Amino acid sequence: MSEQGENEMTFWDHLDELRKVLFRIALFVGVLALVFFSYMRELFNSIILAPTRNDFFLYSWLNNLAAKLPVLPDFCIGEFHVKVININLASQFFVHISTSFWFALVFSFPFIIYQLFLFIRPALYPNEKKNAGAAFFFGNLLFYIGVTIGYIIVFPLTLRFLAGYQLSDYIENSVSLDSYMGSFLMLCFIMGLVFELPLLSWILSQLGILKRSFFNKFRKHAIVALLVIAAFITPSGDPFTLMVVFLPIYMLWEISAMIVKK
Repeated sequence: MSEQGENEMTFWDHLDELRKVLFRIALFVGVLALVFFSYMRELFNSIILAPTRNDFFLYSWLNNLAAKLPVLPDFCIGEFHVKVININLASQFFVHISTSFWFALVFSFPFIIYQLFLFIRPALYPNEKKNAGAAFFFGNLLFYIGVTIGYIIVFPLTLRFLAGYQLSDYIENSVSLDSYMGSFLMLCFIMGLVFELPLLSWILSQLGILKRSFFNKFRKHAIVALLVIAAFITPSGDPFTLMVVFLPIYMLWEISAMIVKK
């Protein structure tokens, strides 16, 4: 379609184009969800439930680090194993379906962003179209870095603390399947979204909403706010895990300050 034709599109024409975009996204996610559904048993055993076992690579690394630097909190080191149980009859079936969908959604993220970009591209200026390609690449890269950090650091440390915490010696800890999957998906997906902060800042900067002076003015406030967010994500409260989560998020704040307009 020519640029002139796009400029002459009515509201209903745009709505029809958006409907087509959403249909392509839904179809792509649905097909990918079926693929993950077929291989979910292997994914559960080797990836999703890996942090419940003592041979998870982060735990081995922490034990080796503790032998050289004995400053780690007690819950981060030593033997660890958590038993995941199912207490609802249909939970395993519904978790199978929902996890397939969430995996499909995460791995469809580049396709989803690209389809939305195609929808808004006619409204962009030539220089904005050029910059959008770099933003698309780094936005997806940051998202997957965030998901990876959520999986290899944030979720395992949260799991070790909460699964080992005891209010009374008479209470035995067993983690339900629904609770485990809720925390797993939430922390990994949230970390992926948090790492989109530089991309969001760049977009707001291009729109003239956000300036670099904002980051300079509110840096001290941001440090306090990010510490609170990090403490919320990692409820253990010890300085080590707090810094493990806080430092990457604060690094994103500084990167965002560098890429926005002065």
